[in-house]
Amino acid sequence: MLRKALVVVFIFASISVFVSCGSTGSHYIYATIFAANQLAVFRADPYSGVLTQLAESPYTVGFGPESVVIHPSGKFLYVANAGQNENDVSLFDTNSDGTVTEVTPRTPTGTLPTFLAMDPAGNYLYVANVASNNLSVYSINTASNSSTNPLGKLTPVAGSPFSIDLSPKNMQVAPSGKLLFISAPSQPTGVVAVFSLNAGVPALVGYTPTADNDPSGLAIDPGGSYLYTANATSSSISIYAIGASGTLTQVPQSPLADNEQHPVALTLDPAGQYLYVANQGSNNISTYSITSGTGFPVSITASPFGSEAQPSFLTIDPNGKYLFVGNQASGSGIEAFGISSGSLNTINTYSVGNTVGSMAVLQ
Repeated sequence: MLRKALVVVFIFASISVFVSCGSTGSHYIYATIFAANQLAVFRADPYSGVLTQLAESPYTVGFGPESVVIHPSGKFLYVANAGQNENDVSLFDTNSDGTVTEVTPRTPTGTLPTFLAMDPAGNYLYVANVASNNLSVYSINTASNSSTNPLGKLTPVAGSPFSIDLSPKNMQVAPSGKLLFISAPSQPTGVVAVFSLNAGVPALVGYTPTADNDPSGLAIDPGGSYLYTANATSSSISIYAIGASGTLTQVPQSPLADNEQHPVALTLDPAGQYLYVANQGSNNISTYSITSGTGFPVSITASPFGSEAQPSFLTIDPNGKYLFVGNQASGSGIEAFGISSGSLNTINTYSVGNTVGSMAVLQ
């Protein structure tokens, strides 16, 4: 049975952080390869979108790597290792040429740490533990660097791990860094749980029902005004206005029928003008323009765009010029697309041998 898509879609200045590092203008793509226990690293040409795998890649990481996130400084990154009896987070230093070096020991978490999220300031790392139904929260050392207290070292905040009584399918921190959203299956329908954040500590705001019992991907617009949810079972997209306290209000005409099958991943371009949806059941990518003032998505004329089989993860380069898609089928790899006013043009597919769990981009 095909492994569920692990959609950790990171947008704007949170999660999959787009930062400045080095002087070459190169972008680097970091991809977790779950079945091979690897982290693959590619250089992305900023002028063509062509990927070149680094000679040192892939790197061996912990057993069952799922999510990868990059610190806003660009100096280090984290990988969640969810394999059996692993249950920890790896810290890697990043170099100007895209190479990485693991800093041990790894940090223990709850059971099956599958999703990572970080506040935009890079002060806290959030780890969603799928099997233990809780949230591990760590403060991040950004002040000093020594053998006993390396840069990026994780320290649990008081009270961590925090019970959330849910098995997460996705997690996003708002651009403000003050709200955390978690999608999860539930009965009779799935929910999006909203938490306020204070010095890293989550406090439940409430639960918002979704359009079906399998809400998967989440995305937040750069202004933090709207939340988008991919409803995999009903093949639709829910759109919510985000209130000041984090309360979610479904906008008129939501949910939007995706017209494709099993949408699992969402991402917006850095300007918040276009929404991209990976339709795992239809083997394509839908593109929607975002209506100013309402946040409502409208399908562009040429959408959807064909992809490799079973697309499961999406991320965009920091300039909004290229879309990178992780696929789950037998020809697993990373597919690169050029973007022009939301339209997608295939560049190439780069084999990684096994399913891509998540990706993050470093500039």
